Amino acid sequence: MQNDDKDIKIVLADDHEIVRAGLIKLMWVDRSIKVLGEADNGEDAVGLVRYHKPDIAVFDIMMPKMDGIEATGIIRAEFPDIPVVVLTAFEDADHIEQAIAAGAAGYLSKDINAKDLVESLRKVYHGERVFSSTILNILRKKKNIPENTVETQISISKREQQVLDLVAQGMTSPQIGEKLFISVRTVQSHRANLMDKLGVKNSAELIRYALSHEDTSPRKG
Repeated sequence: MQNDDKDIKIVLADDHEIVRAGLIKLMWVDRSIKVLGEADNGEDAVGLVRYHKPDIAVFDIMMPKMDGIEATGIIRAEFPDIPVVVLTAFEDADHIEQAIAAGAAGYLSKDINAKDLVESLRKVYHGERVFSSTILNILRKKKNIPENTVETQISISKREQQVLDLVAQGMTSPQIGEKLFISVRTVQSHRANLMDKLGVKNSAELIRYALSHEDTSPRKG
């Protein structure tokens, strides 16, 4: 794990200047967080990330020229080591899932306080996923399967259940592998098997299922 005293370099994008100013002020609670550049649209945000190669990109969703979700997808494709955090006022399942599917490492509400914002950025810096509590509640409430589906027909192994539980905690495949003392390739195999069994199409849907069924997922073996 990297030293907590090391500066965390950020690129920030939001189409409202007053919001950017407010966020920068919040980040100043921790002087080690440095904003390298600001953008008021998605295209410029991508350009700034390409130029500065920051530790973290922080994007709003609704921006001119290119929205934050599209910008997130581009950054994750070009720079897989640069995590993107979505910081927005949009708190609905569709936008949340689109952001996760695009590769966002976190989804935070704009009503976040300074302490939680700084803590979230540090967690992302160290490879974790972050979600505001309101966002987690939205994901948990939206079920991935119809209410009349008989879940007992799904057979999930003990190891698969462990992987699913850790997915719900926001862990990445390398983190899950380290936690369970298995290879990343094995973790990815378990995730693929889970997606097949649960009928989900992508990582975003698997995360949603995991969050919605943390305590109720069927167990076998």
